[in-house]
Amino acid sequence: MNTQADVLPVSLLNDTGRAQLLLVCEHASNFIPARFENLQLSADVLHSHVALDIGAHDLAQTISRLLDAPLISTTVSRLVYDCNRPFGAGGAIPEKSELFPIPGNQNLSDFDLRDRFEKYYLPFEAAISGRLAAFAAPPLLVTIHSFTPVYHGETRDVDIGIVCDRDCRLADQMVRLAQDQTRLCVEANRPYGPEDGVTHTLGLHGNNNGLLNAMIEVKNDLLGTVEMCREVTSTLATLISRSAAHFGYTIPLRSDRAPIF
Repeated sequence: MNTQADVLPVSLLNDTGRAQLLLVCEHASNFIPARFENLQLSADVLHSHVALDIGAHDLAQTISRLLDAPLISTTVSRLVYDCNRPFGAGGAIPEKSELFPIPGNQNLSDFDLRDRFEKYYLPFEAAISGRLAAFAAPPLLVTIHSFTPVYHGETRDVDIGIVCDRDCRLADQMVRLAQDQTRLCVEANRPYGPEDGVTHTLGLHGNNNGLLNAMIEVKNDLLGTVEMCREVTSTLATLISRSAAHFGYTIPLRSDRAPIF
């Protein structure tokens, strides 16, 4: 049995899923291996958006079930290594996140930086590449994230963002369909866009492989209750399914009413 001390840096859920779709959740966990001593952070910071995308993993797991799609997720906090950033990028091993300094990430040696890259980033990227290669035909690639309602004191007025990198075909189709499907505010490249350095996974595994791809960002106060989560997951799963159909993919939406979580 694995313990938290020897946890693998990546998880694969629903590996046998039949959908021509790979879901990815890069900021799924706030777990920090014991050797890092919580990066000298307090418990409230470790349970905040600073350490993970709150609600994103539950959301991704539910969409995986509703669409019968495999899901690859991180199991270690983005504060140890942000797997949506290449080695050497600002924020890959952040010394500060939003307003919070990260003492355990400051003054790291080149060896320490490379060690984290090799232990946490490389296995995650290898898992994505390997699972993509296992599809019989090119799949869609969709990554799942959440964001805070207020950032640096400024309230965000978008509920769901559909983010794209160089290839915006899937994202644009999802935004178009959302206008008639939900009362929520769904917009393209908000609250982040490629200029913010958030599309590394899309570029590396989507654009470079010629795959239709998009990132979903959900305001995390929409994931606070089972009822709200059900509405959001149903909306997003339907958007993915119908947008896929526009491009000739068949990814049916399951209609079961089993508990969301």
